[in-house]
Amino acid sequence: MLLISTLLILLLAVPLATVSGRIPKALRSWVLALPALAAFVIILGPLGSQVLSGNQPSVSLEWVPQLDLQLALALNGVGWMLALLVTGIGALIMAYASGYMDKYPHAHRLYAYLYLFMLAMVGLAFADHLLIFFIFWELTSISSYLLIGFNHENESARRNALQALLVTGMGGMALLAGLILLSNVTETWLLSEIYSSGIDVTASGAYPAIFTLIALGAFTKSAQFPFHFWLPNAMSAPTPVSAYLHSATMVKAGIFLLAIMFPILGGTVAWTYTLSIAGSITLLLGGYFGLKQNDLKKILAGTTLSVLGLLTLLLGIGSEKALLAAIVFLIGHALYKATLFMVAGSIDHSTGTRESSILFGLKKAMPWSAAAATLAVASKMGLPPFLGFIGKEYTYKASIYGDDAWIVTSVLILGNAILIALAIKAGFIPFWKKKGDPSQFKTPHEVSWSMRIGPLLLASLSLVFGLAPATLSPLANAAVATMLQQGSNTPLHLWAGLNLPLLLSVITLALGIFLAITNHSIARMLNKITIKSGDQVYQMLLDNVLRFARWQTRLLQSGYLRNYLLIIIITAAVLITFKLWRYPSFELGDNVESFSWPVLLTSIAMFVGIALAAVSKNRLTALLSLSVVGFGVAFIFAAYSAPDLAITQVLVETLTMTLFAWVIYKLPQFRQFSSNRIIAFDAVLSALVGVLVTLLILKSKALQFAPSISETIAAWSYPEAHGSNVVNVILVDFRALDTLGEIIVLTIAAVGVWALVKNTSKATSKTDS
Repeated sequence: MLLISTLLILLLAVPLATVSGRIPKALRSWVLALPALAAFVIILGPLGSQVLSGNQPSVSLEWVPQLDLQLALALNGVGWMLALLVTGIGALIMAYASGYMDKYPHAHRLYAYLYLFMLAMVGLAFADHLLIFFIFWELTSISSYLLIGFNHENESARRNALQALLVTGMGGMALLAGLILLSNVTETWLLSEIYSSGIDVTASGAYPAIFTLIALGAFTKSAQFPFHFWLPNAMSAPTPVSAYLHSATMVKAGIFLLAIMFPILGGTVAWTYTLSIAGSITLLLGGYFGLKQNDLKKILAGTTLSVLGLLTLLLGIGSEKALLAAIVFLIGHALYKATLFMVAGSIDHSTGTRESSILFGLKKAMPWSAAAATLAVASKMGLPPFLGFIGKEYTYKASIYGDDAWIVTSVLILGNAILIALAIKAGFIPFWKKKGDPSQFKTPHEVSWSMRIGPLLLASLSLVFGLAPATLSPLANAAVATMLQQGSNTPLHLWAGLNLPLLLSVITLALGIFLAITNHSIARMLNKITIKSGDQVYQMLLDNVLRFARWQTRLLQSGYLRNYLLIIIITAAVLITFKLWRYPSFELGDNVESFSWPVLLTSIAMFVGIALAAVSKNRLTALLSLSVVGFGVAFIFAAYSAPDLAITQVLVETLTMTLFAWVIYKLPQFRQFSSNRIIAFDAVLSALVGVLVTLLILKSKALQFAPSISETIAAWSYPEAHGSNVVNVILVDFRALDTLGEIIVLTIAAVGVWALVKNTSKATSKTDS
């Protein structure tokens, strides 16, 4: 039950965050961080020991047994790694946010949203049932929308939040379809059972569709090309959000999805080429975007894009070395990128600007922030003895021994070199550059300890794990073992001797420093290149969708009742015609009811009523004629043993006739507005639809696609609902919401009639007086 307990801790943290304003300021940051820290300790300790021992922690609680839906949770190696990042970094982000958002009037909302997001991400790491996984997946999108649009008075924040929600939401719908297809092929909803079943999903005819749909979900969430454009725009969120969601956690959800799907969908040509190509393009696109920027957060957003592309590329390669490299690089990136984002927020908080081109000499006023940034930049640059160096070494070990090694390695060298240049630009220059104009920003000062502790600790961990990589080996190998579905015990080393990967690292470092030195010229050159960005394409598509929606609304919501009826009737006629064309034969047999004189006479009376209503020049006569049709339908319901429908029809018909009578009473003298041609068209269309409906009813009587539900309901009546009257059980239990809706409709209609009668009585009294 530790899995559920962890989720409950994070769930209870949401209401705690909403009342955080009442906590004394000196204690607020530590109290806010406590739930996340408690969850981290549980995941690292008791749950982690079970993962490492091979006894996968799991729990399953019945939810909707009829739908085979359980609250099934299980923690594998990849999920363990993600949950540790989410809660560990999350605790530090909560402490940081309390200092950064101190003067925001509604900061408590941000804290609550952050914990809601944390809950969703940990749930994603724990989920074993595919539908539970999808629920948490969508919760990450919703909570991210709330966080990106936190400054909702800003039009840009609202627009970017909607963009992120639409892109990731559409990917989520694709993912749901893919998970449903995967469940159909494997005949189970549990990820652990799919792993253990040994079913080769890649050999299924549905594999192309499953892979495409799941890849769409992963690509949209992790901002892979061509869905990369939403991530830089999401930087309109407050800095704690950017540091947490879009560097360390949310954007890693797509990578996490690809990692857990690797044993099921990986190893094919489609997997390798799709992920490798998309990852390579995203890696270089992120660098292109970052080199053009001067805003610290946008520079870091570009590097996040690049790293996400690099991780996707490594998963596309799919060898054991590549998977290990992906895990190590992912952890290293989470540590140094969250640090750099928090430092960028501290700089903005202190100086009032994030423009790297005007910032300089901040190390004197902000020594602690400078120390954290320097350590993070060193790891990001891949300098020994930092974890970033190990991650970069392992990426080259993975690339030089695979297919198309020279292409992949060249992409990695260029991408990593750009990352180095951007690390210097975002984390080194603002502190260590000596010359500049101090009047362009406020006098800097060091931030509070609640804003320092997170960057310092995460940056220090990059050094600690680099010096002692063996401490990280169990976590990395557990994640790789999950992806390979076999044991993995590859020790991590800081120094592997003089070899080709080391040479490539040196070349990358030299190229990165060169790009950093010439960045001003490169940025000026890149800004001259005009490429239609993904954001522009998105806006064009959204504008066209809205334009089509306005046109459709004008067409469908014309305000003319006849048009509404024509749309409904013609649509029904087309659907009925399709069904009759699909099943053209008529073998009515014994399913047709025996002849009934009362029903025949009632039908004739209804036809006469219809004819009178159509030709009558008096509204009251037309209304009474139509009521014959309504009460005739009620009689037919009663004749065919549907007394509940008959009673409902009588009540509705009576209320409708009463309401129309009051309306008619107020209308002016009758005038014929429709031409004879329109009346003739309406008559022919009505007759045609009537014939089609009749044929459909006769055909439905001849077909039986499934066993009759009436016998099943009768059998369920007493044991399931404890009622011997089947009709009552249907109304009160099996279709209780439908019955409730009918009661509400009748109540509203009765209130409306009462109001009409009351108002008319008052008007009559005033006239008499």
